[in-house]
Amino acid sequence: MNTTTGTTTDDATDDATSSATSTTTDGTAILRGVLDRWKAAVDAHRPERAAALFTEDAVFQGLRPYSVGRPGIAAYYDSQPAGLTAEYRILETRRPADGLVLGYAGVDFSFTDRPAVRVHLGVLVKRLGEDWYIGHYQVSRTG
Repeated sequence: MNTTTGTTTDDATDDATSSATSTTTDGTAILRGVLDRWKAAVDAHRPERAAALFTEDAVFQGLRPYSVGRPGIAAYYDSQPAGLTAEYRILETRRPADGLVLGYAGVDFSFTDRPAVRVHLGVLVKRLGEDWYIGHYQVSRTG
């Protein structure tokens, strides 16, 4: 099953289609692994844990001026209110090169005392050693 589109591919599919689906699925699985850890850190209000999921030189654009590097990312998440949670939906993934996954997601940030904020999230995740880290993160409001 292609988790990005919700479609299945049967065994009779030609190699080119099979390879493209496999690449998309692999990119989706990689992105889901990173975003699941990110969501857990956000939901638990663990700013240092969230920042550790980013590269040392990550460009980070939340809903206020951007920062570069883990200290700015940790400060951003530390400033978020307790009880903030994130629910995401992967909309698209691409593999622009070996060791990179480009992802686009819809995210709903929910609060305990106000309406949720719906955003689009673009990320570039990069393989470093045995793990994947976010090297670029950019949020934009929807609607």
